Amino acid sequence: MSHVTYHVVRHEDGWAYRVSGSYSETFPTHDAAKAAARRAAGEQRVGGDTTGIVYEDAAGRWREELADGQDRPFTDVVEG
Repeated sequence: MSHVTYHVVRHEDGWAYRVSGSYSETFPTHDAAKAAARRAAGEQRVGGDTTGIVYEDAAGRWREELADGQDRPFTDVVEG
């Protein structure tokens, strides 16, 4: 199982959460950013349907896989 961490950080005259180097929208308060990060982290853990997916890989080849809808990451929120 993978692990995804949401970091609550100062960003653009306010607060945001950062995941894997990407920032959320900016919130006016730390508490608002933390609440949004907790919501997003919770949604990340929700399972879905197992379904077939088709995608193009970095070499330009088309791949078909079965995506397990129950294979969800462990998530946490840390304050920075």
